[in-house]
Amino acid sequence: MSRFVNVALGQLGPIQRTDSRQQVVSRLCALMREAHALGAHLIVFPELALTTFFPRWYIEDEEDINSFFEREMPSAATQPLFDLARELGMGFYLGYAELAQEQGKAVRYNTSIIVNRQGEIIGKYRKVHLPGHAEHEPWRRFQHLEKRYFTPGNHFGVTPAFGGIFGMAICNDRRWAETYRAMGLQGVEMVLIGYNTPVHNAPAPQHDDLSLFQNQLSMQAGAYQNGTWVVGVAKAGLEEGVDSIGGSCIVAPSGEVVARCITKGDEVAIARCDLDFCAIYKRTTFNFDLHRRPEAYGLLVERKGETLAADGTAVGVLNAP
Repeated sequence: MSRFVNVALGQLGPIQRTDSRQQVVSRLCALMREAHALGAHLIVFPELALTTFFPRWYIEDEEDINSFFEREMPSAATQPLFDLARELGMGFYLGYAELAQEQGKAVRYNTSIIVNRQGEIIGKYRKVHLPGHAEHEPWRRFQHLEKRYFTPGNHFGVTPAFGGIFGMAICNDRRWAETYRAMGLQGVEMVLIGYNTPVHNAPAPQHDDLSLFQNQLSMQAGAYQNGTWVVGVAKAGLEEGVDSIGGSCIVAPSGEVVARCITKGDEVAIARCDLDFCAIYKRTTFNFDLHRRPEAYGLLVERKGETLAADGTAVGVLNAP
């Protein structure tokens, strides 16, 4: 019997700096209600979905920086989203800036969570591939200071959810083959990805016209080469003077795009995804056990179901709730 999950793209238009958490959560709830009316079991929201994309500014005041971060999840401002998920019996993926306490020290992460149909957090991921730069670069029209404001995560895990094996990634992660392969080695059947991607690439403006093409290319390749569904969702449009791509889409294990958003605003699109369709690729063309030659690559070794970097750091481990 096939395992179907009705997945909705919960694309967001711009969020301005003056928009409150309550205003944004109200928009997220509206998208969730629309998706539910279309029969969705799960809605995927973008990276840093609760605020404007603040790494575009060089900020020195710690209190100002921390105002963009969540100290707990759910918080008072985001609780309505969890309550609505429970009421509708619908799950969601949400990206946000996390201010964590580790060994008595505050640590900032670019984080996403997956929430089940009972409104419970069942998985958390912290962005591994942080793009941009760490210091102020005045020559840029806008900054990209993720390396300044975030600590990188250290693994890609998978989570049993919605009758299958789910994984998470965030924005720049989608460009790296290792992202999908680390989860593919754990049997992932659907990868959820939120992103904020400006049209303009300051260090390489010749790439600007290729932004949408390369966004979709990376997700299609990751899906096909690992026999998994990939769901990519943007925060798009003109936000604080910076134009960001849209292109939210759902990619099948065949590499085919089966649903997409067509605007740069708040928009819902939906696809009925058969998780058993992954097996057609995992058992044939991309049967890792039968055809893959990790001993020839020199970069990764495998041990007891884990994928380890050459230095022994785990890059693929179970992401338990």
